[in-house]
Amino acid sequence: MASRRSPTARHRRLMAELNHLRADSGLTRAQVAERIGTTDTTIWRYETGLTRPKPSDVSALTEVYGVTGEARESLIQMAREARKRGWWHRHRQALKPGFDSYIGLEAEASVVRSYEPLVVPGLMQTEAYARAVIEATSLTHAPSAVDEKVSVRMSRQQLLHGPGDPIQLVAVLDEAVLRRQIGGPGVMREQLEHLLDLGRLPNVEIRVIPFFAGAHAAMDGKFCLLSFPEPEDPDLVYLEQAASGLVPEDPEEVRRYTLMFGSLSALALGAEASAAFIARRAERCSNQQ
Repeated sequence: MASRRSPTARHRRLMAELNHLRADSGLTRAQVAERIGTTDTTIWRYETGLTRPKPSDVSALTEVYGVTGEARESLIQMAREARKRGWWHRHRQALKPGFDSYIGLEAEASVVRSYEPLVVPGLMQTEAYARAVIEATSLTHAPSAVDEKVSVRMSRQQLLHGPGDPIQLVAVLDEAVLRRQIGGPGVMREQLEHLLDLGRLPNVEIRVIPFFAGAHAAMDGKFCLLSFPEPEDPDLVYLEQAASGLVPEDPEEVRRYTLMFGSLSALALGAEASAAFIARRAERCSNQQ
């Protein structure tokens, strides 16, 4: 997974480590700040992720906390990695607030579990389908901004194929995703056939919740769960709205959505039955052309 290390994920891990170290030391932020010659506000900003500490700052903190050897070097290296910029950083002005942070976390995830009630997940969209969705939802954006968003979406899809270990994707789609004709029958047919191709990959599972399954726990909307390769990094959930994205850190919130995803999986058709359902929808679109 080293080839997929993300500055955003490294920063999240470093933030958690600094919080744990100070808690274990029994020191207050003010006491730590006094020992390294800074302010308690600065320590607070390090621990809440508002500021990315320099490697020299982390080196000073490890001395205060009594961290030595490989553990100390690991934290300093983490600080170096956290201060780099991922490829998505240059696109942050074109993305909704919070989504650039999600992309950075997704880049180091080992498993993505996604529930979508309306559209195909971004990791699985064809370029034509993505463009049709982005044009419909952007409303006032210039063509150049639409192009940039499409480019970002296509770049993210490298996670399914490499380099490094490809991400494991489990996507649960409401039947409405397959019936809503986005971009016309030709674009939709291509998209559905692309889903069938992706479903044949060993790291991708696609499940469909049919309309006859009735009401379910995720009627409030889409969400995405990320799991990471290192056990020290807890799962997180990403929630998206029209104008922003949110990554709540509350463990109970993550647990709630994890249980919700399990409930959705129990309602959904199996992988083979889902593929057959998608194939029928693709044939229907083909007949409409």
